[in-house]
Amino acid sequence: MHEKILLRPQLKVRRINLDTGRENVVVISSRSKALRAEVFRGFSRVELRCGSKELLATLLLTDDGLVGADEIGLAEPAFRRFGEPAGTPVTVTPAARPASLDAVLAKIQGRTFSAADITAIIDDITHYRYSDMEIAAFLVGSASFMSSDELLALARAMAEAGTQLTWDRPIVVDKHCIGGIPGNRTSMIVVPIVAAHGLTIPKTSSRAITSPAGTADTMEVLARVDLSVDEMKQVVATCHGCLIWGGHVNLSPADDILISVERPLSLDTREQMVASIMSKKLAAGSTHLLIDLPVGPSAKLTTALEAMRLRKLFEFVGDHFGIAVEVITTDGRQPIGNGIGPVLEAQDVMAVLGNEPDAPRDLREKSLRLAAHLLEYDPELRGGKGYARARELLDSGAALKQMQKIIDAQGPSGCRTDLGRFTADIVAPRDGVVEAIDCLCLNRMARSAGAPLDKGAGIKLFKKIGDRVAKGEPLYRIYAFDEPEYDLAVAAATDNNGYVVGLRSGGEAGA
Repeated sequence: MHEKILLRPQLKVRRINLDTGRENVVVISSRSKALRAEVFRGFSRVELRCGSKELLATLLLTDDGLVGADEIGLAEPAFRRFGEPAGTPVTVTPAARPASLDAVLAKIQGRTFSAADITAIIDDITHYRYSDMEIAAFLVGSASFMSSDELLALARAMAEAGTQLTWDRPIVVDKHCIGGIPGNRTSMIVVPIVAAHGLTIPKTSSRAITSPAGTADTMEVLARVDLSVDEMKQVVATCHGCLIWGGHVNLSPADDILISVERPLSLDTREQMVASIMSKKLAAGSTHLLIDLPVGPSAKLTTALEAMRLRKLFEFVGDHFGIAVEVITTDGRQPIGNGIGPVLEAQDVMAVLGNEPDAPRDLREKSLRLAAHLLEYDPELRGGKGYARARELLDSGAALKQMQKIIDAQGPSGCRTDLGRFTADIVAPRDGVVEAIDCLCLNRMARSAGAPLDKGAGIKLFKKIGDRVAKGEPLYRIYAFDEPEYDLAVAAATDNNGYVVGLRSGGEAGA
């Protein structure tokens, strides 16, 4: 007796010019000839197959003729990931629920993940088998409690899910800041200093998700950052270092997915943060890592006790994976540098590297301190000489020369470098002294102005904590390219300008 062969109906791929962010989204017509749309109304996700290729996606139904009765429309992310040309016939079936979700539900009920559970979950997330709701369930369940073994398993699984770089060098240094401080663009100064000394520092950085600029966004003002792994290795071989976007070389690919769901939920637990950062450094092949923990009233860490607890977690994971981790706390009470937004921050970086007289001193000094710690990993450099060597490389112009070499090796990005044409100066409401600056407020304001999508949008600071101001004197200037973003940013500044100006004579203070 022969087994009956089921012939599944097929639809032709159609590319839809629709950006759905990270989500895989497909669309079928309610009048589909191959599929009865009512059957799929109870399923939020479907599976597309073409030969050995498969893709899980969120299904939408349409009545407006967006796709034909014999077509299935793939939004841009889904079309790119599926990798088949328009017109290709595919089969569509309701998607099976990922088996790893059972472990997520058990975790929510109080069970501990096994290493195999975490590996399966990260594999499903990396391959876009989880919806945002299911990712949120994993994050919330993990946020309630995560053991040491779970933390180590998560860091390992995230690192092994993507590219893993190896370097034919005994010492590969790196640095990372946990973020939250506007304008804190030290990596773009530290990397050329350390590379000019001769240490290897292949810096992979992130793009902004909810902030007005990431290191990759700012470096892209000066050079291309979307290098392949081979291109990255060639730049490092030539220049001892690079400044590229980590997402393009696929380091810890689950991390960006998890972060994009964490941020709207305001989930930022210590364990998940450490697993995120250490997975990328493990995948990047780092042997020595410096972690910058800014502490301040509006920073991610508000107390020294919080910083100490986080430091111990970084050291624990580093020891387990054989990475020498050094953690330092820094001043997170206010922005670093004068610019917030890619172009303005790039201007600050080049001013420091060029030893220009109006270069922001706080950015210069912090970068020298961080570079000094990394240079001390050189066994040929005598102990305590790191800061002097870093300053020598910066003052002599060697760091600037090395940065130009890195820029030339990575190639031009073609990004606009002009500042937004709509500007507004936000002024002091009274005579007095700047007593506090709200980093989170300014981050949101610069993003409202259009950064980082508009690289020339953002905020240029004129006053910092301790500076005296006169009533009506500008505290900072907002830049925007389009009037709607300009109006949003100015309205936000009018509601709360982010500054606390104390009266000269003491007593009541206010913004």
